[in-house]
Amino acid sequence: MAWTWRFEKSDGTETKPAVQPDEFPTQGDAESWIGEEWRALLEGGAEQVTLFEDGSKIYGPMSLRAE
Repeated sequence: MAWTWRFEKSDGTETKPAVQPDEFPTQGDAESWIGEEWRALLEGGAEQVTLFEDGSKIYGPMSLRAE
């Protein structure tokens, strides 16, 4: 199983992340990574993320803003 993030602008269009992730072996690994990198991702233009497992949407979009 591979866990991946989709990076989006506020209107939902996909954008290239400022920090390029790999595929993650577990949901916890993916969530830990986003917890460490969300500020850099936000500064790079991504405003929200969606988590996928093997291409299936798990949740999101989730805002990267602290609001």
